[in-house]
Amino acid sequence: MNQRAIRGALTVGALLLLAGSIALPWIVPYFYIFIGTEILILGLFAASFNLIFGFTGMLSFGHAAFYGAGAYITALALLHLELPLLACLAIAMLASTVLAFIIGFLSVRLNEVYFAMLTLAFGMMIYSVVHQWRSVTGGSDGLSGFRVSHLGLGLDLTLGDPAVYYHIVLVLVGIASLILYLIGRSSFGLTLKAIRQNPERVAFCGINVRRYRLAAFTIAGAFGGLAGGLVVPFLRVATPELAHWSTSAEPVLMSILGGSGYFLGPFFGAVIFVLLEMWVSSITQAWMLVVGVILGLMIMFFRRGLVGTFLDWCLERK
Repeated sequence: MNQRAIRGALTVGALLLLAGSIALPWIVPYFYIFIGTEILILGLFAASFNLIFGFTGMLSFGHAAFYGAGAYITALALLHLELPLLACLAIAMLASTVLAFIIGFLSVRLNEVYFAMLTLAFGMMIYSVVHQWRSVTGGSDGLSGFRVSHLGLGLDLTLGDPAVYYHIVLVLVGIASLILYLIGRSSFGLTLKAIRQNPERVAFCGINVRRYRLAAFTIAGAFGGLAGGLVVPFLRVATPELAHWSTSAEPVLMSILGGSGYFLGPFFGAVIFVLLEMWVSSITQAWMLVVGVILGLMIMFFRRGLVGTFLDWCLERK
């Protein structure tokens, strides 16, 4: 199979996937609407992380800080300001962007394990703030009791309807994903890939590697904050666990499962992660052990992720 045929097959598959995603609420039982919404949100969370991991080669263990920050900012804006949801999401993205810039400014000067450990430390600091600042964040109980009454832009939609909210999430995740895709295909994205492969050679060409890393880290934090903002109306609560270090491991796992070197990899990883967790937890109470073993085996035998392994298989049959 030649590359043109592979590209055509992937385009057709993407269009069918998009059509199926739009029609999902009308063709599946009600329960799977919630599953689809969760997959979309986690897919965006993983795709934002993949901008710094798959494109730039920086492994962050603190990406949940922006996810949690976006969730809490959205919940606070809904609770106290009673703004439209889109306005709350814009504020959450802005706050997450500022937070990512500050953390990134202090972190990107380090490399490899030092960078990973420093982002983990900052992530745990954010978790400690939301967990202990009870008067603002509600502490371990989280924030709830807010109303999500209107979307904004003059649109009269019933956001309490899971099917309606699913389509809102689908549109917003689609727009965010398109922006991330265009960033990855731009000269900026190509420079990030070059930095991932050989930062010393890129720096020798006169490019400020630290500045590019900081820009990627900041953009990733903004879209991670958007994913956190979208999860709040879905869960109807913002809890400290959204900012915990264990949550930071989820986009790492989803990116590796799907294929960190490919744009759609994190989304396929999110599908595998959510469906596998749902299926195994319905069978046994020791689902975390079983899921861990299965995911470990998948990572061992699908080194390039699901998307990468599939493309390699297609090229071998050329």
